[in-house]
Amino acid sequence: MRHVTRAASAALLLGVAPSVLLAEIVGPTTPPPAPDFEAQGEPIFVNRDEVFTFRALDSYNEPDFVAAFVEAGLLPPVEERLPAEPLVFSAGNMPDGIGVYGDVMRHVIGGRPEGWNYWAGQSYGWGGIDIAMAECLTRTGPLFMINPEDLLPMPNLARSWDWSEDGMSLSVNLIEGARWSDGEPFGTHDIDFYWNHVVMDPNITPLGGATPSTFGEGTTLEITGPYQFVFNFTTPFPEQILFAMAYGTFCPGPSHMLAPHHPATGGESYEGFTSAFPPDFMNFPVMGAWVAVEHRPDEIVILRRNPFYWKVDEAGNQLPYLNENHYRLSTWADRDVQAVAGTGDFSNLEQPENFVAALRQAADEDAPARLAFGPRTIGYTLHMNFSANGWGAPDERAQAIRELNRDLNFRIGVTQALDRVRIGDSLVRGPFTTQYPGGLYPGTSFYDEESTVFFPYSLESARAHFEMAGLVDTDGDGFLNHPADVMGGANVQITLLNNVDFNTDSNLAEAVVTMMEEAGLRVVLQSLSGNDVDAVAIGGGWDWRVFRNASELITVVQNTTELAPLGPQTMRSHYANTDGEIVLMPFEEELNEIISAFMATRDAEERAELMQRYQQVYTENLYGIGLTAYPGALIINKRFSNIPPGAPIFMFNWAEDNIIRERVWVASDAQGDFEVFPESLPAAPGTRGVITTN
Repeated sequence: MRHVTRAASAALLLGVAPSVLLAEIVGPTTPPPAPDFEAQGEPIFVNRDEVFTFRALDSYNEPDFVAAFVEAGLLPPVEERLPAEPLVFSAGNMPDGIGVYGDVMRHVIGGRPEGWNYWAGQSYGWGGIDIAMAECLTRTGPLFMINPEDLLPMPNLARSWDWSEDGMSLSVNLIEGARWSDGEPFGTHDIDFYWNHVVMDPNITPLGGATPSTFGEGTTLEITGPYQFVFNFTTPFPEQILFAMAYGTFCPGPSHMLAPHHPATGGESYEGFTSAFPPDFMNFPVMGAWVAVEHRPDEIVILRRNPFYWKVDEAGNQLPYLNENHYRLSTWADRDVQAVAGTGDFSNLEQPENFVAALRQAADEDAPARLAFGPRTIGYTLHMNFSANGWGAPDERAQAIRELNRDLNFRIGVTQALDRVRIGDSLVRGPFTTQYPGGLYPGTSFYDEESTVFFPYSLESARAHFEMAGLVDTDGDGFLNHPADVMGGANVQITLLNNVDFNTDSNLAEAVVTMMEEAGLRVVLQSLSGNDVDAVAIGGGWDWRVFRNASELITVVQNTTELAPLGPQTMRSHYANTDGEIVLMPFEEELNEIISAFMATRDAEERAELMQRYQQVYTENLYGIGLTAYPGALIINKRFSNIPPGAPIFMFNWAEDNIIRERVWVASDAQGDFEVFPESLPAAPGTRGVITTN
């Protein structure tokens, strides 16, 4: 009833008879149910300690060709390359058990590597390259199969942690004796560099987007030993810090490579730091299972096994099992096509336009790939730019749009002008898509249907709300005009930022343009490719943006600070101006209070209640206008073993991490002749290619 009261008040302010407008208004409801979809897989749930432990084994093994490097004096023995207590994967949690060495996983991606300085914001090209090369303090990908009562990040480079009694500090213990892929030791010197010269340096924007607010405002980090450091907090027990230690916000880099180029530690400039490791700089040291040894522009990136990788199986076999990873540089659409055809081995089927054809091909018993759908955790939101005080230096037109964006009646008009059934059908017909109101996803841990406000499609209601926001077609051209004292009464014209690298993004953006035109709003596409989209989004030069949702709306416990404008750059739709000032709307202040309380409590019942409040405030105020949600599918060549059942393409992380790639293997009689650099290991940093024993 509160929505009708608000609408009536607005009508009176505009001098419009409330009875006239209210007759057109369709009130909010709970969301319609999603269609049944039986093809979705289910994970087998376990506790975290059933997946792996840290311990010493009696002996260790390695591939025969790697042992030949040891015999030739080119590599230390395997037991000297491993930590004293390596991470040991439990055979009981491996779907197909302990594996054998050999073979390749062939990927196809649409991105291109900008360089290898992830910590200065350079993309590796996505598609799993960064997940194959980088390791973080904690790990979240496999959490999709962890029992809810044990749902905390898995140890990784940080093997353990201990809270102080008052919860104001957290001691983090690193794995001891691990080495970078070039043999240099890993330790808190790498943590020190990452914290002080990446996270805390305002001139640096790492690719994972880590800022001081990511770890809690006022949080400090103290190095207390070669393998231990301590976080000190301003609030007790901020458990979200454990998720902030995961991909991609706390994946430390090799300080022995990075420090000489950073201007605070000997480098000449920030520009020089960013460009120090271009795409043709091969064998950049990593803690991941594979090292980049070959880059052929617009053709392929090849990763080769890391001989210093610090994980093993229960039989003492140093991982990974696979010798190479290939990333053919093509398009994102081509990735699905090649995975289904068998010329690629792995894809996250996330473009719904390809669902029907992929299902039809995978149904053939001779098909090379298998296909498994997960939950509907792919969703798109129409974000509005809410900055009222200068982020992106808006001109008069852009500022007028931002003022409209901040008007609830305008936002209700926009959401009710969207026919979400048509939107879903424009992508794919069938039981795949569901109407998504925005906010938390149905089927996820913190979702509550009764707390979710859904505004049904109604052009009449949309037009009534636009009129209550002061928008009328005064010149008779079919498009709404600003009031006479705004832009001289010109037509309302909105730019919509979208990513042309993905068909789904483009199709959704075009659907929004069409439906807004039907309601009388002129929307013009601002179509750019990936990196350019990100630059414009971060810079604030946009009105609306079609955006694929990130993890915080799925898991809540990840990137929690991004659920509300807690800091100057935590909420992607409302950044502060260059002076760090942000003008919050009243409901944003309420969201900040809710999220702050959520992060401050460890009580499960209180957390659930807080997220119910969050969902109600978010959806009734249309903080993000949901478009559609649908499932993704994992496409994997049938020759691969140890693929966990029910692995989603995206939940706590992407499928490349969810499947625990370092323990994936191929039976000897199923292995193909795909290795480009057989019997070889990565060369020295900065050297192209590989080395052999010959």
